[in-house]
Amino acid sequence: MLNMASRLHQNVAFKKEQNECKAMHLVLNSPLGKIQVSGCEKGIHEIKLPEAVPEKSTKEVSFTCDVSEEPEEMTESLKQCIAWFETYFREPWVTEKLPIPAFHHPIFQQDSFTRKVLEILFKHVKSGETVTYKKLADLSGNSSAARAVGGAMKSNPVPIIIPCHRVICSSGEIGNYMGGKENCLKEWLLAHEKIQKRA
Repeated sequence: MLNMASRLHQNVAFKKEQNECKAMHLVLNSPLGKIQVSGCEKGIHEIKLPEAVPEKSTKEVSFTCDVSEEPEEMTESLKQCIAWFETYFREPWVTEKLPIPAFHHPIFQQDSFTRKVLEILFKHVKSGETVTYKKLADLSGNSSAARAVGGAMKSNPVPIIIPCHRVICSSGEIGNYMGGKENCLKEWLLAHEKIQKRA
């Protein structure tokens, strides 16, 4: 109980600190549509993806990514985030060689199961690979926590960079992502990584 109260206190303190920091916002045009990124001088707060992939057109898909709206000041973490996404949509496997922007979100500021799972996912599951919820629970040291792993994926504030789209069901089904089962965003990301890696 004391541990829970301590975490709650840390979370409240961090939210207060985050409210006091100078938040900046940028919007990226991508093959998925508009990606919104917010952050401050300490790191990235959040990445918001479009709710669904734009419908396929008869044209070839463009794998370019560029800034459509940017703040007057650009922090190092925002610059790194832009560079990361520009590379991801062209050559996703190359992102492993890029610097990762700092994250400034409560999840990464406290010791928790969610943070541990996200860090393990980022470290062990590379572009073009997938892992099951069960396997990720095993890697996190709690083989019975597959459902909790799903909750951790849902809480991920920086999707794609921390690749929760690579976590699938033991049955082989891709499972929920962002807008639920009907959303083809997860399927698009997995196909993009595998097709691009083979090319």
